[in-house]
Amino acid sequence: MFAGQGSGIMLATYDDPGNSTASQRLRPGTLRRILAYAKPHSRESVLLVLLTVLDSLIIVSTPLLLKEIIDVGILQKDTTVLTVISLVVAGLALLDAGLQLAQSWYSGRISQGVSYDLRVQAFTHVQRQPLAFFTRTQTGSLVSRLNTDVVGAQHALGTLLGSLSSVFTLVLVLGSMFYLSWLVSLVALVILPIFMIPGALVGRRLTRYSREQMQMNAEMGATIGERFNVAGAMLSKLFGRPSEEARLFAERAEKVRKVGITWMVLSRLTVIIMTLLAAVVTALVYGLGGAMVVDGTFQVGTLVALAALLARLYGPITQLSSIQGEAHTAMVSFDRIFELLDLKPLITERENATDLPAPDDGAAPEITFDGVSFRYPKASEVSLASLESNALPAGERAQESPEVLRDISFTAPSGKLTALVGPSGVGKTTATHLVSRLYDPSAGSVRIAGQDLRDVTLDSLRRTVGVVSQDAHLFHDTIRNNLEYARPGATEEELIEACRAAQIWDTISALPSGLDTVAGDRGYRLSGGEKQRLALARLLLKAPSIVVLDEATAHLDSESEAAVQRALKTALHGRTSVVIAHRLSTIREADQILVFDEGGIRERGTHEELLAAGGLYAELYHTQFARQAVNGSGPAPDGPAAEEERRPQEAAPQMMPGGMVFFDGSGPDDGGAPGGGAPGGGVWHTNGPGPGGR
Repeated sequence: MFAGQGSGIMLATYDDPGNSTASQRLRPGTLRRILAYAKPHSRESVLLVLLTVLDSLIIVSTPLLLKEIIDVGILQKDTTVLTVISLVVAGLALLDAGLQLAQSWYSGRISQGVSYDLRVQAFTHVQRQPLAFFTRTQTGSLVSRLNTDVVGAQHALGTLLGSLSSVFTLVLVLGSMFYLSWLVSLVALVILPIFMIPGALVGRRLTRYSREQMQMNAEMGATIGERFNVAGAMLSKLFGRPSEEARLFAERAEKVRKVGITWMVLSRLTVIIMTLLAAVVTALVYGLGGAMVVDGTFQVGTLVALAALLARLYGPITQLSSIQGEAHTAMVSFDRIFELLDLKPLITERENATDLPAPDDGAAPEITFDGVSFRYPKASEVSLASLESNALPAGERAQESPEVLRDISFTAPSGKLTALVGPSGVGKTTATHLVSRLYDPSAGSVRIAGQDLRDVTLDSLRRTVGVVSQDAHLFHDTIRNNLEYARPGATEEELIEACRAAQIWDTISALPSGLDTVAGDRGYRLSGGEKQRLALARLLLKAPSIVVLDEATAHLDSESEAAVQRALKTALHGRTSVVIAHRLSTIREADQILVFDEGGIRERGTHEELLAAGGLYAELYHTQFARQAVNGSGPAPDGPAAEEERRPQEAAPQMMPGGMVFFDGSGPDDGGAPGGGAPGGGVWHTNGPGPGGR
């Protein structure tokens, strides 16, 4: 991948046709789109141009005034002219300093304004992407696209705006030089094209290296993000190989280093060549101009003025030539952002979408699946290869995935509990994702209160449907802010009431900081049961009329499950509930059980009806759900469930009102945490208040 290894600088080459990132070219229309983002800042742009023109006039007038100081003030010994012009030059210098400061301010407003618009639009656009986008995309690569690329575009745009001064200065300087001496000016003008050649030669290569450097930095950032979040850090400590991971990271960092060296050499090459040419031309001008002074063609002041103007000529030329590199970098940064913005969200809201109405009688709405089939979208439809690690080839990214659900129809009655059971990978979770419209069905329709979800507003759907998954996510923020995420502006009393209903308030109130305790990254300072109950409190605070549970008690111990089940009794009361069940305690008295198998609904009915039918549910019951009867009678089962049957009697499930089964367990909810000490079974940290980790 890298060539030229040996002594000296290693210049990387990226001619490998398989390197799609390096060979990717700028898409047509990129410049036009950039200008469209600058259009809202037209007022600042006009003021910037005016300031730039004034600054350029001052830059040109100073050498002309210097000519008068020498030819009139010094050579003719006119002290009045010498004093007046010197004061004028000093005043112009002060004015020029103020103008440059004003230019920087307006240039900053424009570049920062464009980057603000880009960043907000990109963030909002990413929020609208389907769940499949986030399952395929590396978080670090996405963060780099939204942060590093926007900052790069902002910096380059600021530099490009600064080049306006160079353009005006170049025109005015050339005019002044021709006014003083057409011959010397012609020599400078003839050499002018030579200065533009280096920038043109390296511009395309700079574009490729800029894109590759951004991509490599994004991949390195993704590695850092995956290894240094709390779950990744724990996995690395338990199963990782530190020396090997350090070596792999060093290899990626080495690639970034090599590409960075090449990019810096190429970007500086233009400046170096032009500086060399400027020195040569300056020597020629002094030689030619000096001879003309000796011959009496013009005076010394004119030669000094020409030399000063020449310095002001090649400065802008050097800047404009280096601007080519900045322009290419800016174009790449903008192009990468536009690439993300051009990825169309699969889940969109129709223009004539209506809100889901609240039932007149206050009853929860029913859910209807009508002939629903579903296959996950193609990779090319939901993500970008540049945002994925080890992305599939273009051909495979365009291939359709097999159907996950096939022509399923059912109704989840209003205010009732519908349980979804079946082997792993048969479409249960996918069906719940359709209820919350994380995806749209490939065929058929999902309706709530008789309305197709594709015809309702997303905001009203989010208000109606509440979801608690197996792995409840908490932000690295206070418990209060995590709860208020579901209902901003909730009062203290409402927060406490929700926590009491979720069986978690006693734990929170015993913490030194109470609701202001920081939950930690992904809630890792809390036990599994505490996180689940906080998630239920957040759900209760939201107060949706439909509840979707992806088995919120699947990974809890019996004590934690008992507390969560008590909270579930409150959460599900009076609401239409769809629950993916792996435990008998969740489904035994469900109003309706749907047995999924191979993408379809194989059986449906109540617990007793399905057991009597002797089909797949009965098989699942005997292999996964069976346990000693609630009243303690009946033989213990044989097989995989036998060990679970031998739990102590105090952990046996108890029937609760509303058809749910709960454990009447006692003792702290330790969520598997070692030791104790904190209410709820958490372990106190030695470096500050708050519940302990696992």
